Amino acid sequence: MTNELDIFVGNTTLIDEDVYRLWLDGYSVNDAVALRVRSGILEQTGATAAVLQSDTMDHYRTFHMLERLLHAPPKLLHQLIFQIPPSRQALLIERYYAFDEAFVREVLGKKLSKGTKKDLDDISTKTGITLKSCRRQFDNFKRVFKVVEEMRGSLVDNIQQHFLLSDRLARDYAAIVFFANNRFETGKKKLQYLSFGDFAFCAELMIQNWTLGAVDSQVDDMDVDLDKEFLQDLKELKVLVADKDLLDLHKSLVCTALRGKLGVFSEMEANFKNLSRGLVNVAAKLTHNKDVRDLFVDLVEKFVEPCRSDHWPLNDVRLFLNQYSASVHSLDGFRHQALWDRYMGTLRGCLLRLYHD
Repeated sequence: MTNELDIFVGNTTLIDEDVYRLWLDGYSVNDAVALRVRSGILEQTGATAAVLQSDTMDHYRTFHMLERLLHAPPKLLHQLIFQIPPSRQALLIERYYAFDEAFVREVLGKKLSKGTKKDLDDISTKTGITLKSCRRQFDNFKRVFKVVEEMRGSLVDNIQQHFLLSDRLARDYAAIVFFANNRFETGKKKLQYLSFGDFAFCAELMIQNWTLGAVDSQVDDMDVDLDKEFLQDLKELKVLVADKDLLDLHKSLVCTALRGKLGVFSEMEANFKNLSRGLVNVAAKLTHNKDVRDLFVDLVEKFVEPCRSDHWPLNDVRLFLNQYSASVHSLDGFRHQALWDRYMGTLRGCLLRLYHD
């Protein structure tokens, strides 16, 4: 009697998404096997523990071999060793460069150096993210930063071109690079209520309006460095609070426009000059690196906290900032309208995002 056996031979590299997630999360093979057993996979497949151990080890070996290609994603697309469909390649890249919110909040704005890397043990303990995963995420941030920091052109486009990330993830990495380069303070206690998404939103506004790339698309570092000339010019805005007549007229215009429209009108009227001085003085101080770094601390101290203590609803904050910005165009003695719009257009968006009523 002749036994017939059908054999199929293929060379497509199999990627188990669940095992890939365990590897990315920094679990050892044994820990990954234990988690897979707990998920009920042995009952679902009828496999033995030995087969599961071997399967997990095999996947881990594949991921280790793929990792060097993931450090430069275009290499993954053009190599011939691993036969991986394009959709699977995109998944591998996207998930490798994904990061945990809790982790990025700990390192956002810090220098991506050996000094910060030494803190990863503490960050791992604090966040509950494995040290191996923390290192992967930190090394990804540093790798992207080094590749794109001095490139000409759009920061988001450069990240997408060199790392093949989705638009959303590339924009997140652009924010991380921008914050690392300008060293914005994000770790102070009064800023802990803010999420990475809040800071990334503000970063995108600043990249669009306050960087060299906002005025010249052909310069190096165009989306990474703030426009120093613009920051110097911001000192001209001080006249809005230094000139008593201009300050009084500005207040009068805002109050006239908002009377009967704000639930906190009396509080706004009583605190207008302090709020205006706070917003203008923040601008005037941005010529110094330390004050640039403390931008978010200053915005929370000078505007968010005073409004919050008077229980301003978010909509009242929006109405006030819109009118406060627009009324300057009616001040005959003020000659820096374009500079004001470039500053307040971004600041208004940031403040509304930072204000959680």
